[in-house]
Amino acid sequence: MTIPQDLKYTKDHEWIKLVDGNTALIGITDFAQSELGDIVYVDITSVGDDVKANETFGTVEAVKTVSDLFLPIDGTIVEVNPELENEPELVNSDPYGKGWMAKITVANAADLDSLLDAEAYGKLVG
Repeated sequence: MTIPQDLKYTKDHEWIKLVDGNTALIGITDFAQSELGDIVYVDITSVGDDVKANETFGTVEAVKTVSDLFLPIDGTIVEVNPELENEPELVNSDPYGKGWMAKITVANAADLDSLLDAEAYGKLVG
C-alpha cells in the first residue's frame, strides 16, 4: 500500500494536495480504493459549490458498494477530473495521480495542518 509523504489525509481515507497557492487536488487513498474494489463510477455534482470540511461532495461506486466522498477542508469545488467519466478505474490504478477526483479552491490553507500526515495515516490503516 502506497502512502505518499507529500499529501495530507483524513480518517475517511481521502487525500489532499496543494498544487498552486490555494488550489488543491482531492482523491481517495490507495487503502480506500483497495477496500472498495473495482471502481465503476465517480459522481461529483457539486462543481461551483462551497463545501465545508467533512461534508459530502460526491460518491464513488464500486462493483459491490457506493461510498460517499467527504471534503477534507472547507473549499469550493472548481473542477472534476474529466478522465474519470470514461475511465473510473484510474482511481484503482493511480489513486494519487491520474485518479484524482476533484480540484478545489481552498478556503484556508492553514486547515491542512489539522489533517493527518503520511505517518499518522499509516498508523491509522496499520
